[in-house]
Amino acid sequence: MKNKIADIRRDYSFETLAEDQVKDHPVTQFSLWWEEALRAKIDEVNAMTLATASGDGVPSARVVLMKDFNANGFVFFTNYNSYKGQQIAENPKACLLFFWKELERQVRITGIVSKISEAESDAYFQSRPEASRIGALVSPQSSIIENRAWIDKRFEEKVIELEGKFIPRPTHWGGYIVKPVIFEFWQGRPSRLHDRVQYTLEDNGSWKIDRLAP
Repeated sequence: MKNKIADIRRDYSFETLAEDQVKDHPVTQFSLWWEEALRAKIDEVNAMTLATASGDGVPSARVVLMKDFNANGFVFFTNYNSYKGQQIAENPKACLLFFWKELERQVRITGIVSKISEAESDAYFQSRPEASRIGALVSPQSSIIENRAWIDKRFEEKVIELEGKFIPRPTHWGGYIVKPVIFEFWQGRPSRLHDRVQYTLEDNGSWKIDRLAP
């Protein structure tokens, strides 16, 4: 079995990426790749791995959905009391990873995490389907619970309680923004000699562009 796993490989050959051809600002470059990913109709195109670490350095990673991005950063929403929320409170640094295998591309973003405004979180919360809003109310995310029946019962009871009523955003739920300090754009190439271009934020607010060895 181990030998068969080790034999799984493919060569990459779709595109190239040169440091003298990328955009001056990494978000502009990301926007270019984002539009290409949308046109490629990649399933769950906004899915990204979010890696965090506790105050004592214990790492954790999970897939979340990006809900917005701009020159200021990348936004996602979650329960502030969840494990990732606890880690962010202890150590407000994170890494995001987009993997668009159909385009043989990855984008890695390292940055500082902070909460977005309550008004922004309120607006997004009210745009969610009703069932998702109720789910956010009843789930003590990342906590140990008795069984599936326990959460289903809480959900069903809350559906009945809130029928026809306004559903407010719970204070334990909202958005975070990851404000980048490093970007890496990765384009798969043959023989594992992949193209890697890194942007690093400098003290004067400009971005330094370098090529990394594959």
